[in-house]
This record gives sequence, C-alpha cells and structure tokens, in this order.
Amino acid sequence: MGRPSFVAELGLWDDRQLAAAEEVEASLGEVDLVRLAFCDPHGLARSKTLTASAFRSVLRNGMDFSPGPFIFDTGHAIAVDFIDSPGIGVDEIIGAGDFAVVPDPVTFQLIPGSEPRTAWVLGDEFTRDGAPHPLSTRHVLRRVCAEYAARDLTPVVGLEVEWYLTRRLGGPPGHVGNGFGTQGAAPEVEPMNAGYQFNLDSYYDSVAAVANPLAVMLLALGLPLRSIEHESGPGQLETTFDPMSAMDTADAMLLFRTMVKQACARRGYHASFMSLPRIDGFDPNGWHLHQSVMDGKTGRNLFAVDGSDELSADGKAYIEGLLARARDLCLLSVPTVNGYRRLSPDFALSPTRIGWSFEDRTAMIRVLGGGSSTHAENRVGEPCANPYLAIAGQLFAGLDGLTGDPNRLGAEREAGPQTVPQSLGESLEAFRTGPAERLLGAPLATCLTKLKESELSRFEDWCATKRPRAGQVTEWEQREYFENF
Repeated sequence: MGRPSFVAELGLWDDRQLAAAEEVEASLGEVDLVRLAFCDPHGLARSKTLTASAFRSVLRNGMDFSPGPFIFDTGHAIAVDFIDSPGIGVDEIIGAGDFAVVPDPVTFQLIPGSEPRTAWVLGDEFTRDGAPHPLSTRHVLRRVCAEYAARDLTPVVGLEVEWYLTRRLGGPPGHVGNGFGTQGAAPEVEPMNAGYQFNLDSYYDSVAAVANPLAVMLLALGLPLRSIEHESGPGQLETTFDPMSAMDTADAMLLFRTMVKQACARRGYHASFMSLPRIDGFDPNGWHLHQSVMDGKTGRNLFAVDGSDELSADGKAYIEGLLARARDLCLLSVPTVNGYRRLSPDFALSPTRIGWSFEDRTAMIRVLGGGSSTHAENRVGEPCANPYLAIAGQLFAGLDGLTGDPNRLGAEREAGPQTVPQSLGESLEAFRTGPAERLLGAPLATCLTKLKESELSRFEDWCATKRPRAGQVTEWEQREYFENF
C-alpha cells in the first residue's frame, strides 16, 4: 500500500474540499492545462501552469514554489535576506528553499473561452513539514474567520472596486532599464473617454465593447457580479459584487483583478487598479469594503435594530474597533506609496479624518442600509491591496471592538491623531507599534515591514535625485505600479 498523499497524511482538507476534489478529478478529462496560483504579500497572483495529467498528483500532494514572492518588494528588489539569517523566523527562506502550494479544490474554475482549455485554482502555502506557511496571507484570513466561528459569528463582506480601463498604444514592453529594483517604462495608453460626467450612459457605452464581455466572463467564473458603471475619471469604472463570506470575497477579489487585467490585455487594452495613475485628468481609485456580522445560529444581522434603522450597540462596537485600528492597520488596506495620494484633502470624497457617520461619503466609515441590511462601508482602501490582508485587518479590528471595551478603545483613539496616515512612511510607523504581530504573527509582520521599507527607500532615493514637484504623481510610481497592479 502506497504512502498517503500530503493532504491525507496531514488532514489538510475539510469535507467540502474533499467533495470538491472528487468533482475536480472527474472533470480533468475536459481540461488541458491548470493554472495553480497563490496570492503573494503584495496581493499579486503568482502561478505555475500544469498539464491536466500532472495536476492529478499535485491536487493532493501540492507543488513546489520558490519563495521569491516573499523576498522581493513591489519593484523586484531583494528586501528579505535569504543568504544569511533573514531575521523573520522562517528557516526555509535561508537559501531560498521551496515551499509547497496545495490546491484548494473549492476554487477550481474553468477560464471561459480559453484555448487550450485552461482552469484556474487557488492554493494554500505550506512549509515542507506540512505546517501552514507563516508568510501565507490566505492562512491569516482563515485564522481570523475561525475566531469568528468560535463565537458563532459569521462576517459578511461586499466588494465595491474602482479601476481604470485604457487603450494601449503599443510601444516597447518596458524592458529597457528594467531589473531587480529598477522598473522600465510603464505602458503607453490613452483614456477611453473624457470623464467627469458621473454615471453618464454614453461614457459607459464608450467602454461597453470591452466591459460587457468582461461582465459575462465574471459571471461565467461564478462571481456574484451586481453592476459595472462609469465613475468619475476618464474610462474609470466601478464594479460591485453581492455580499459573500470573507474568504469567498478575498478569493473573488484576486480572481476578479487577475482575470480583468488579462482579458483586457488580450484585447489590446490595459486595466489598472493603481490608486492614482500619472495621467492627466485621472481621479483616484478606491476600494470600499462593505461589512457586517451575522449571528451564526439565527442569521440575524448584529448591526440591525428590530423595527428601526438605527445602528445597534454591537454595530457601534464593531465600528469603534475599525476606528481604533485605523492607523495601526492602515498599511494592510493602503500598502503603496501611491495609495496615500488619495487620502488627502485634495479629494473631497476620500477619507482623511477617522470617524463614522450615517450615509456620509466624506466619512471614513459610512453606515448605510436599514434594518436587516444595515452595514458599514470602510472607504479607506486602495484596490491593489492584498485582499486577504485587507479583509483580515478589518475583521480583526471589528472583533476587537465586539469583544473588548469600546469605551476604552474610543478613549485610546481620541488620544492620538485624528487622521488616517498621509504617507507610506507614516503608515509604517503606526504599523510597527500596533497589533500587527497579534494579527499576522511575527514572521509575516516582519516580512511586510521589510518589503515596505524597501519600497519606500527606493522611492525616497529616486525623489532625492529627481526632486519632483510636491503633490505630483511621479514617474517612479507610474513605473512601479501601473502595469503590475
């Protein structure tokens, strides 16, 4: 009798995954290739493409991956030492040793219209001894969700994402000057319309030849798409999805961003989730995260008050947790130099002050809906953030409010600055002194700090040489983020 598979030996799957795996195995005869992906700390999908026959074994035994995505910052500069002691508490990083990615069969999807027939599946990262990898962001969200489940609570999360659709103008692929820590030129693009006619039907029609097939593709992928609409900027779109469980929402965000960018590129267009591209007339992109908590036994919305549109005491406590951790964990929702351009008084609908209000789009936390649909919308995030970390940070903070002393949290918040961080440097300072280790574990908190310190250092070095105009989106930012995000 052969040795049990990696999954079976370590008991890595629950009943739902075991059932899904049987369905996946039965369908592999209709698939040519399988793209196995995981989400790196930056929020980017990293993958290997396998033949369907090779995937049969990988499904239950995992696939080796290099730790490069844990080592490199957003510009592919080495930020974590992998030769000597890395100082992040992960022995396998030394020598750039492999780790294993085990597919999650529940996420297996056929990519619509792909030829050859190609499937996509997300995986979870494990060390070689079968332990959850301490740098895995999906594992972080899973741990936070388990803390809710232990209290018979179920977080519900909705996506509202802004992004830019542009037309590529050709030109070189950006290889000149590109390397480890130096980015080549960003893609040359032109806007799809003039913008600044909010929800104008004619402006949506100007992008419909691309956006409508995207909508059909997203539905075919099983994503609960609600709407696509023209926003403010030239070719800026907002896409919304029905509420989902926290893990399903994070998985959906990664799949959505990845597939949209790839589908647009195949048609000669460029989709970017960068917060504020360096293009004339562009308005910032935001990621508004809608959230509520349900009683796991009764299905009751904890934020609702029976027979009233008021916010419940539990809802207020949850929001107090969000506010109390707004600075400490801002890095998880706004992880780039460019993202902080949006969080300034220059943009009236972007949040700067830490606070909440009913139906107020200028507030950091906007409470909306009524009765059973009452929920909070956090308007801080940028759409290129790692979805597992962004959502985990929100739920962690909200649970602190629900299970702690909201009055104490409120007093602590009021004793500090009353604005969200205005730069990546300011956000890093708050992150270092906050509860990041309690949420992420020391290895991932240290790794993220090193990655962001490297990114910020390269930006500051560039600015010291180029001396850009204050408040201007720099060429460095455009090169760093516009194509990858």
